[in-house]
Amino acid sequence: MTLPTTTDLEARLRATLSPTTLEVIDESAAHAGHAGANAEGYGTHFRVRIASPLFEGKTRVARHRLVYDALQLFIAQGLHAIAIETL
Repeated sequence: MTLPTTTDLEARLRATLSPTTLEVIDESAAHAGHAGANAEGYGTHFRVRIASPLFEGKTRVARHRLVYDALQLFIAQGLHAIAIETL
């Protein structure tokens, strides 16, 4: 199994949500020993800060759902947690 990287998540978010602002941070190392963490220290816990024209007029929950839906394919690759900040 290949763990997802910040580059993978960024590419997917750019392709699906056309963000005007995007920052993806791999926080996996800070979660060592927690549920869903792995021995590699990367690819399981990410923080996403994103602004997109597709968010206009949508609730916070709807914006988060767009991000989760875009990244769903990475769950099978070991992505365990996503902290989302929509701007």
